[in-house]
Amino acid sequence: MAERSTAAVDVADNSGEQPLTAKADQSTADGVAQNPERDTDSEGQGSGGTDGHGKKASPPELHSGHKLARRYRLEECVTRLDGFSSWRAVDEKLRRAVGVHILPADHTRARSVLAAARSSALLGDPRFVQVLDAVEENDLVYVVHEWLPDATELTALLAAGPLEPHDAYQMVSQVASAMAAAHREGLAHLRLNPNAVLRASTGQWRIRGLAVNAALRGISSDTPQRTDTESIGALLYAALTQRWPYENDAYGLSGLPKDIGLIAPDQVRAGVHRGLSELAMRALVNDGATASRHEAPCTTPEELVKAIGEMPRIRPPEPAFTAPPEYQRTTYQQGTYGRPAARHGATQPIAAPPPPLQSRTGKALKWAVSALLIAALGLGSWQLADALMGQGDKSDDTNKTQVQDGGDKNAAKPKTAPIKIVNSQEFVAEGDPQHPNDVTKTYDHNASTYWRTKTFTEGPSIAPLKPGVGIVYDLGSAKNLSTATLDLRYGGNHTTVELYAADALAPASLDSMKQIGSVTTSGSTATVKVTKSVKTQYVLVWLTAVPYSGPDSVTYSQAGFKQAIGEVRFTG
Repeated sequence: MAERSTAAVDVADNSGEQPLTAKADQSTADGVAQNPERDTDSEGQGSGGTDGHGKKASPPELHSGHKLARRYRLEECVTRLDGFSSWRAVDEKLRRAVGVHILPADHTRARSVLAAARSSALLGDPRFVQVLDAVEENDLVYVVHEWLPDATELTALLAAGPLEPHDAYQMVSQVASAMAAAHREGLAHLRLNPNAVLRASTGQWRIRGLAVNAALRGISSDTPQRTDTESIGALLYAALTQRWPYENDAYGLSGLPKDIGLIAPDQVRAGVHRGLSELAMRALVNDGATASRHEAPCTTPEELVKAIGEMPRIRPPEPAFTAPPEYQRTTYQQGTYGRPAARHGATQPIAAPPPPLQSRTGKALKWAVSALLIAALGLGSWQLADALMGQGDKSDDTNKTQVQDGGDKNAAKPKTAPIKIVNSQEFVAEGDPQHPNDVTKTYDHNASTYWRTKTFTEGPSIAPLKPGVGIVYDLGSAKNLSTATLDLRYGGNHTTVELYAADALAPASLDSMKQIGSVTTSGSTATVKVTKSVKTQYVLVWLTAVPYSGPDSVTYSQAGFKQAIGEVRFTG
């Protein structure tokens, strides 16, 4: 059914996979009773099921048009399985589409379904498809929830191919964060699969069936956090490779080859993002790290969120640039507007253009321009004569003023001169150095060489990871400094440069120095003007914020927040 692929109903996945770590006849924190079953039933298959006590639980005899609570009108049955049914319905009171799960009140799972639905409704997290109502009425138990006609299942997205790295990163980040929040409230999903994850038209990822899908199927787990974490790893694996990370085919995806075990996504498909591949393995193999990579496993959604946060952020791909079509002159611009089209093969005579400014308007324009020129010449002559006459009258007074003031007013302002750098050293206030062997490249008069910072995952501010990074320069002797100019490799929002007067080439600390200027720029040049006059031999150029930039083959750096300095020039 076309609407089923975008609906907020998913409790009958035709997947064929066994729940990852589910066990029979046990209870979760949600009070969900477990019944051993496999997800091999297809839509419309079987109208009833048998509970753990051998009692037949028949689904209610319902049909399209039936109303629940005189409000919810059933439209279409999308699932009928194991004693319960799921419907697309209409809330006639609020005039909106909803989804409804229905089962008999005497069904062995009725109480646990109600408990799970009410617990899920109390969470109120918009990252989950919301439970709107949970009612027991007229020998029926029904759960009403959102219906999202504009959302697309991950199953449908993967049918077209694997996701782009940025989309896969967004999916695993949002799903892991949502599940971490749910587990903090004591709620587990236990049925996370490509049918339970939806991408809305806004790009947000949403999860449906929190606690309820597992309750409807009687699934529980001794380790719910670990189960959900492994499921998130499987989702990421499928998003990267378009393969299901187990031997059995499921959700329209081919499984892995038999007898070779679990292999990393970047070994299944070329071009897979290395960081996301490792993240999927850490979530999937959460009983221990793989022998070849030795990363710590992620056994809870919270640990997975932390691991994602430690990764460099994956930026969306740059939009493709389409060259504009070549400019073509129109027939109107060519002067043929309103003329009949030339017959094929006929030679049209080319009319000579009329003489310029021969019309009445042209003549008036010529007279107007001539009058303006005459007026301008007269005004200019008068001002010049007035200036020459006034200069002679004021010459004596000017000479007297110059003598009285000692010539200060007409004294030429001192010109700035470049200051030579004789030595330099990287200053490390905290943590590890950046690239201390490259500091001389900032004054080697070669604009193609750089000293660069390391690449940071957060920014633009370098704090709180470090207070900043920079270089101390030796000017040879104490100089009156006026400006410092830096050629920067990366523009963008934003770079902050601060200047400090230091007492040595290797100062004791940042607090021991005096700040004398700062500037923030989004361009590729930073000019710092000294605001506090001071005479110093040693100057610290200190970066406290750096912009985001993509991978750079020149500086051999990956994407992230970073900066590189080409040339530094001081004037005084």
